[in-house]
Amino acid sequence: MGASEDTNASGPVSWASKKIFTTGEAAEVCKVSQQTIIRCFDSGRLSGFRVPGSKFRRIPREELIRFMRDNDIPTTALEGGRTRVLIVDDEPEIVSIMTEVLERDGRFDVRSASTGYDAGMLTESFKPNVIILDYLLPDINGNVVCRRIRERSDMASTRIICVSGVVKHEEIDGLMRSGMDEFIKKPFDVDHLVLRIATLAGIPSASRAG
Repeated sequence: MGASEDTNASGPVSWASKKIFTTGEAAEVCKVSQQTIIRCFDSGRLSGFRVPGSKFRRIPREELIRFMRDNDIPTTALEGGRTRVLIVDDEPEIVSIMTEVLERDGRFDVRSASTGYDAGMLTESFKPNVIILDYLLPDINGNVVCRRIRERSDMASTRIICVSGVVKHEEIDGLMRSGMDEFIKKPFDVDHLVLRIATLAGIPSASRAG
């Protein structure tokens, strides 16, 4: 019964450093009901241990992250608060504008790359939560980048927003099949892009740092 399970939740400010979670805390992080977490725990989908001498369940941090990634639940809340955004575009003006707006917002940690090769290197080290990907890069097309990202199990929760000014409907369909989450046509409204990044990353779209 849910009533027998402790619901102690210390709040999102502590998620980044917390090592062991109660089912109530795991539910808050995953934005699901506590009963859902308990059912997943009891069925073996979510591993952990019980507190000796009690019925209370405990979930290690690494296991909670695995569970969230396996179920496409954004792990931003566990990773220090700021959403990591990688901008992949060979137009310096667009990169500059997007970087300035996202960094000023305060919720994002931003990196950029101008080629598919550089994007691959940064994806490895930066582990972005969201990738803003130009469809036509100097060395590779966006659908190839999408496929390579989707082939990696550790990038399962990464969201991909493709942008382009000249693209056919069948190319957009191809991007969707390759793993793109959303397509935005250039020129785009930057505020709309920020909203979509926040929505896809699962962070509150209304809170701004000023």
